[in-house]
Amino acid sequence: MNMIEAAFRVLKILEESTAPISGEEISEQLEISRSAVWKHVQELRTYGYDIAASRTEGYELVASPDRLLPYEIKKHLKTSVIGRSIDYHDSVPSTIGVAKELCRKKDLSELHGTVVIAEEQSGGVGRLGRAWYSPRGGIWSTIILRPDIPIDHVFMVTMAASIAIARTIRKFCGAGALIKWPNDIYIGNEKIAGVLQEISAEAETVNYCLLSIGIDANISQDQLPTGVKTPITTLSMACGAPVDRARFLAQLLKEFETRYREIESGEYLTITREWKSLSITLDKRVKITTPRKAFEGEAIDIDEYGALIVRKDNGKIERVFSGDCSPA
Repeated sequence: MNMIEAAFRVLKILEESTAPISGEEISEQLEISRSAVWKHVQELRTYGYDIAASRTEGYELVASPDRLLPYEIKKHLKTSVIGRSIDYHDSVPSTIGVAKELCRKKDLSELHGTVVIAEEQSGGVGRLGRAWYSPRGGIWSTIILRPDIPIDHVFMVTMAASIAIARTIRKFCGAGALIKWPNDIYIGNEKIAGVLQEISAEAETVNYCLLSIGIDANISQDQLPTGVKTPITTLSMACGAPVDRARFLAQLLKEFETRYREIESGEYLTITREWKSLSITLDKRVKITTPRKAFEGEAIDIDEYGALIVRKDNGKIERVFSGDCSPA
């Protein structure tokens, strides 16, 4: 057991206590020294927990921080694999960069389901290498997966994540979150979240998949970037109040795990049908831009491989696997 895990055992006792509790009583319950209890309390304070201390009465938890700490997420987590291991950071260039480093250094079989989380990213990356503004108050994470999925169906992992985000927003805020192909979540005409997937593969075998999820959660209007092409909203604005980010992420991971299992079981049509029911793209005129060409047409369907089916203005049907999609 590492230091932080031991500290959270102390925190659990403080949370469950209805009155101040002495360091001696905590030490007896955990079979550690009173000095160790004091050190753990100090560590918890560095994470933002407000813990009062009195020589006569003992320790009392006054308030918990709004941080995506493993303990706070796991209190609400109802998954079997996804999120059971959490790699938490205060600030990193990007969670996907941390995840790549973990995959280089550790046994991939042990990393499956691990979630890398940061309170902020200084160099967040979106699709096509675009910068992703990632201040404190958002939800910035990368899930490490070893998918038992045919390589031509791996894009469905992105579809599952998009569905999970939209469903979780709807449950928390009652807002009609929808999916814009290929990987963005919108409320109305404003973007609130995005998904980025990177894979490492050899021939037809996927070594690992890194699924990054970025959500503008408890971010104020004045924190949002100005002059951007796409209007942005946040969970706190959509819900009318800040959300419990730890509880939100725990629910999101549950929603994702449910759909991820469906993909591994080959239930591709189940995922495709649900994605279509949440689509803001289908049955609309769109402009598709790829590195090689641009064209307009009607988005009429999405297939089980994640390709967008577009009927071009000349009547021809085109399957689009990647590119920018915008209203025409």
